Amino acid sequence: MDLELRHLRCLVAVVDTGTFTDAAIELRVSQAAVSRNLLALEGRLGVRLLHRTSRSVTPTTAGVQVLARARQILNDVDELVAEATTGHTRLRIGHAWSAMGRHTAEFQRRWAAEHPEIELQLIRTNTSTGGLAEGLCDLAVVRTHIDLRRFAHATVAQERRYCALPADDPLARKRTVTLDQLRDRVLVIDRRTGSTTADLWPEEARPRIEYTQDVDDWLSAIASGRCVGVTPQATTTQYRRDGVVYRPLRDAPPVDVHLIWHRQDPHPATQAAVDLLSGLYQESTSSTN
Repeated sequence: MDLELRHLRCLVAVVDTGTFTDAAIELRVSQAAVSRNLLALEGRLGVRLLHRTSRSVTPTTAGVQVLARARQILNDVDELVAEATTGHTRLRIGHAWSAMGRHTAEFQRRWAAEHPEIELQLIRTNTSTGGLAEGLCDLAVVRTHIDLRRFAHATVAQERRYCALPADDPLARKRTVTLDQLRDRVLVIDRRTGSTTADLWPEEARPRIEYTQDVDDWLSAIASGRCVGVTPQATTTQYRRDGVVYRPLRDAPPVDVHLIWHRQDPHPATQAAVDLLSGLYQESTSSTN
């Protein structure tokens, strides 16, 4: 006989309620069914799980261990069911670093006002797809290369590149910076999720490269005075750090901002998210022109 969830539910119910009778009431089955399920579970596992007396039911040593695992399994199953049945009443948007940049808070506010029936969750995941490939989100904001064979996408905006500098760096006194001014520096890059590569510079004029794995480590390396960084505008609003200043890079190409999603079975609210984020970027562009 295979182990079934009803066996585990009976074990948990008997221990929690203290009697077979109360467990049967809670599970809405007969007391005989509870007894059969417990015997089946003990037979399947080959161990005795409960001490039974006329006054009490308590788990054995083996029962304590099985009970803990049973609670975990049942909780995981309940979460799985909830995930499957509420998938369209929640929208998870992943991102690696900066979400929607300066538009993040406004996106959240407008989404809550315009789509109150769909809960919005922003999930930071330091992967190249913002958690989409890992199944952690329904959509993701990315500013890196997209695998168009795997994902559908919409380009919602372009962001200017900025140089992140130690606050006491001589270049921090300038209003803007050029790529050539960084050629003799050490450039820190997040090789998994960063939008910067050495290809921004001619091959003969590239800065030295140091790699990091996370935005906090990236900021720490810059604040220490050891490195400089290049990043989209979104980082400048989402990650302010003592000891780090941002200056526009006036001769660097902009960074494309994409929303990506799975081609098969996209979330029903995908287009609404694309429209809202595109509109926010367009509004900000219009206000600065």
